[in-house]
Amino acid sequence: MAYKVVAMILAGGKGTRLESLTKKIAKPAVSFAAKYRIIDFPLSNCVNSDIYNIGVLTQYESTLLDNYLGNGEKWGLNGVHSSLSTLAPRQTEEGAKWYRGTADAITQNIDYLDAQDPDYVLILSGDHIYKTRFNDMIDLHIKSNADVTISVIEVDPKEASRFGIMAVNNKDEIVEFQEKPRVPKSNLASMGIYIFSWKILRRYLKEDDKNEESEHDFGKNIIPQMLEDKRKLQAYRFKGYWRDVGTLASLHEANMDIALGNKELDLYDNDNFLRIFSEDTPSVPQYIGEGGRITRSIANQGAIILGKVDSCVVSTNAIIEENAVCTRCVIMHGAKVLVNAKVNNAIIAPDAVVPSGAEINLNSDEIVLISGKGGAK
Repeated sequence: MAYKVVAMILAGGKGTRLESLTKKIAKPAVSFAAKYRIIDFPLSNCVNSDIYNIGVLTQYESTLLDNYLGNGEKWGLNGVHSSLSTLAPRQTEEGAKWYRGTADAITQNIDYLDAQDPDYVLILSGDHIYKTRFNDMIDLHIKSNADVTISVIEVDPKEASRFGIMAVNNKDEIVEFQEKPRVPKSNLASMGIYIFSWKILRRYLKEDDKNEESEHDFGKNIIPQMLEDKRKLQAYRFKGYWRDVGTLASLHEANMDIALGNKELDLYDNDNFLRIFSEDTPSVPQYIGEGGRITRSIANQGAIILGKVDSCVVSTNAIIEENAVCTRCVIMHGAKVLVNAKVNNAIIAPDAVVPSGAEINLNSDEIVLISGKGGAK
């Protein structure tokens, strides 16, 4: 490409709605679809878009995430003309301070971006599941001469109040922005994917940093200020699968989409431009025993299935013992479902143990989290 794009992935949130899954690890490091971690998706989308300079902004419980990111080799980001940098809050002459908001996280790394000297900055969330190339969005941003382009997706009007909502004109120029409104004026929701012209963004970040009343947030401060200043804000309509997996229910639903073969999120396609890259786990082969049965499910390396699994995601080194029955479960790495246990509609946390003979959440549509060694939390 004739221009330079640097991607900044916001990966520092606590993810409290995922309960004990994020007690000791950052949400982007949570496992997904047996083989992956959530952070694999935005990183792979960048690489598939020929964006090879990426900063990952970490904060909460970042040790495991930092170790997983490493030097970026998993995504081909360890070459001469590529880089993956983890950017945590730093202690400066003014003292140490946490990132105060999404915009402040970028502000505290202006020196990093200045050194990269990009034409455009792509800002992403580290906790969304989707497959895309950003090239068409970048092209729209350039051709429309926009100051910022925001990726939007149509959502159920009943769910619109959970999102930042855009009102657009007949050219898809954004004319109004509502942050989680009680009465939404449209169903075009912000996906938290922004392309900024760097010089413009830099100016707004500097001004926002001086404002003591600001929450230093893109949705609450930067975007509304740009609208007030009559800057050109362009909407890019995203088509395809996208999920914010910030709750137990949404994480479970996205995993079920994989297990049940939702073609909108196909991890088995042969399109080399939309591959999701991840860690190749060193483990023994998957084993299905004599009494084992697996239907409408996926199971990764090292999984041992001696019982019955239906509509499940079974991660590395998970064990389903004899006569155990798992239905619509996300069974994370190292988890064990012991003899004669029955589990339905559950996320079983890493290394958790479902006791022998336990019956958990049978005939229920609600999603439960099973952690520790005593059953449902």
